[in-house]
Amino acid sequence: MSDQLTAWLRTIVPAAWSAVIAALVTAGAPAWLVDGLGDAGPTLVVPLVLGVVYTLLRAVEPRMPAWLTRILLGSSKAPAYQ
Repeated sequence: MSDQLTAWLRTIVPAAWSAVIAALVTAGAPAWLVDGLGDAGPTLVVPLVLGVVYTLLRAVEPRMPAWLTRILLGSSKAPAYQ
């Protein structure tokens, strides 16, 4: 797999997981918390969740098995930048 594709996967896959988590958080959040945000709720929650999820995944990546890294980050190999 090319480094460009690896980099793309390692960006998109965590973003997709974050969107799923954000949707679940938004759907299960109490009304008093979500109603005040209106339509901006998902717009604000997704980037916040992405920042948290990506940071956590990168922190635990060295301790994860390769198969779990592939599922959560898209590739177990980090791209090499020139």
